Order: sequence, then structure tokens, then C-alpha cells
Amino acid sequence: MTAAGRAGGPARRIVLWRHGRTSWNAERRFQGQTDVPLDDTGHAQAARAAAALARLAPHRIASSDLIRARATAAALAALTGLDVHEDAGLRETFAGEWQGLTRIELEDRFGEDLDAWAAGSQLRPGGGETRIEVAARMVEAIEQSLAHVPPGQTLVVATHGGSARAAIGALLGLPPEHWAALGVLANCAWSVLQENTTQTPVGSTSPSWRLQEYNAGSLPVTALADDR
Repeated sequence: MTAAGRAGGPARRIVLWRHGRTSWNAERRFQGQTDVPLDDTGHAQAARAAAALARLAPHRIASSDLIRARATAAALAALTGLDVHEDAGLRETFAGEWQGLTRIELEDRFGEDLDAWAAGSQLRPGGGETRIEVAARMVEAIEQSLAHVPPGQTLVVATHGGSARAAIGALLGLPPEHWAALGVLANCAWSVLQENTTQTPVGSTSPSWRLQEYNAGSLPVTALADDR
């Protein structure tokens, strides 16, 4: 990733946007990488959220290649005229044999493993991906898109709840054991990270990030801090 936007220049923003509702969401069924489309409620959620996010005048839209994320991103693309750049690296966690099971079925069959995974362990859900593996591919995909975003501009990433949380934890530099402190993201809610243009981690060529909004349905506003 380039150094554009750092060293005190205009800060870039990343908007991590969870897809709209699907029928499996409504049934509390673990989707993982199963390609489930938006339901009518999900399409309406995407349209409402897109109308708000369009006001940020995003420079680039990236999306998971799963249909529920692509349809969500398409609502914003229709308003902004931007292309949607699909990337399989932005998919939800692969969860193997857990995929397709309801919450009750998971608790009955895999209760201890489910609790351990929710607490942020290195457990592979259903034999799938660990949270660290998900975070690594998410951050790689985000950084590839950021390379095309100039200083002061915004990248919108249409993705999934679990993968977004892992990416946010990694981009903020939080220890993996603390990622579980980030709450569950609502359908079509978004979280906003702003580039810290005055500080780059020691030994890193990547920027650091600040969390502006989390699980939000409103746009970020300028905050007047007491400590600066």
C-alpha cells in the first residue's frame, strides 16, 4: 500500500458495511460462505443504507463476491455510478459443517465449541477458518483496494458480520483475544475507520486506524475532543 494519505495529509476512511438481511438471517441460520440472497427486507435495508452512504461520496466500492454482499453493494453503485470491485477475500468465515445449521442446532450439537469460538479462541468452526485467517485475507483485500483510494477519500467495503469484525480488530491493532469485545453487527449497519495520518506503527509501512463509528446507521460527524 502506498504512503498516500499519511504524514499529516488528508485522511482516508474505510466503511465496512454488512450486507442486508437474508432468509437465513431471519431464521438464525449460520450462513458462512453459503451463497444466500437478500430477502425483501434485505433489499429495502440496502436501499436505505445506500442513500445515506452515498452522501459520503465514496471513491471506490469493494465487495465480497457472495450474492448478498454484491446485491448490497449494487444499491450504492446505482446511486454513485461507481463500479463494484468483487473480491473473494472479503467473504464471510468458512464454517464447514456448521453452515446451514440454526443457532439451536449448533448449541445442541456443538455447544462447547460454539462457546469457545465466540470467546475468540483459535477453534475452527465446523472445521473451517480461524478468526486470524479470516482477518488476514480481509486486511489483504482491503489494502489492495486502498491502493486505489487517494488521500481524503473513502473506500466502502460491502462484506459480512464476522469477517468485518475480524478485519476491524486487526486494522485497529487489537490483540486477537480482544476481538470478541466488538459486538455483533446488525444487517446493513456499518463501521467507519479513519486513517491516523500522524502516526504509523513502528516497523510498519501500513497506516494506523481509528474507529469513528461502530454498528452505525448514521454518518460520522466531526468530533470535538476534550484532550486535543
